[in-house]
Amino acid sequence: MAGPVTEPGTVGLACAAGVIPVIPVLELDRVNRLGDALKVAGLPIAEVTLRSATAIQTLQRFAADPELLVGAGTVVRPDQVELAADAGARFIVTPGISERVIQRCHQLGLPVIPGISTPTEIISALDLGCQVLKFFPAQASGGVAMIAALEGPFPDLRFIPTGGVTAENASDYLSRRSVVAVGGSWMVSPALAGAGDFETVVTLAAQAVALAAEARS
Repeated sequence: MAGPVTEPGTVGLACAAGVIPVIPVLELDRVNRLGDALKVAGLPIAEVTLRSATAIQTLQRFAADPELLVGAGTVVRPDQVELAADAGARFIVTPGISERVIQRCHQLGLPVIPGISTPTEIISALDLGCQVLKFFPAQASGGVAMIAALEGPFPDLRFIPTGGVTAENASDYLSRRSVVAVGGSWMVSPALAGAGDFETVVTLAAQAVALAAEARS
């Protein structure tokens, strides 16, 4: 059974629903409607990945809505931390360990969730003062079995599995005591937003919230 979410501050808020929507690519004119859909679904969170030329503008538009908690993902350089902070990001997510990125986040007072996939990377993250880690790429790195194996030597760590997490396997991750949330794009896919199908976004996001609640019960 998954443990309660006890992480403080912004990270705790981001993990509260058990699911963090990861937004890879989004046309700027769709940002407000997608944000509204997430709020209607009870999942007012967005991790905007810095993978496109308009990612910072997308982040700015989401961050302009005070009812949304918005972070920046796929952050790999210190200058991206600064750009994201200026755009209104309230937390940073990285795909791997970068001491320079993590230190810059600490300097700016931004919560950071670094990506790890091995015990060595976990120890590096601990050395840098991080306790909530993105397990990435989750499925390709051993999935739930790897999470279970890591809980032994690292009983106090908390993980956010991301990468290959779907509506079909999210419950398996969320049932682990060390998992505080999962990251995924199935409810905010570019295909749905591109087609303007925000009713389906609401449906899938609400189902994700319910799925997380059930897995944690």
